[in-house]
Amino acid sequence: MNFKRGSRDEELEINFIPLIDVLLVIIIFLIVSATFSRTSELQINLPTADANAPQEKPLTITVEVDASGRCLVNGKEANGAVVSDLSAALIEAGKAGPADKEPTIIINADGKASHQSVVNIMEASRMANYTHITFATQVNSH
Repeated sequence: MNFKRGSRDEELEINFIPLIDVLLVIIIFLIVSATFSRTSELQINLPTADANAPQEKPLTITVEVDASGRCLVNGKEANGAVVSDLSAALIEAGKAGPADKEPTIIINADGKASHQSVVNIMEASRMANYTHITFATQVNSH
């Protein structure tokens, strides 16, 4: 006689198939993400040259602006408040170099100079058709 109703003598088993499915998905995800991280880096070997640097220096026009807004173009006083006067001074300074090469405008602006005075220099450079503009900076020795 069997007094245990509904009870069977089957052993319990752990079903590994869902576990294997989850692990395969995780492995595929790791492989794909590892491939992307490796391709985002670029190995660049820059070329080297044994030739000397060209001796010809480009024409530069230095424009200095102090805290009060006074402008000097290559050491000569210019009216920085009027853009057309400043543009004429830049064109005059640009005549010192070769006609086929555009000069580089170097802006030396005081740290307390107004933003408008720097914008006036940039606008005057545009009016003179000078597109190469750079700003001079000073390295902190701290």
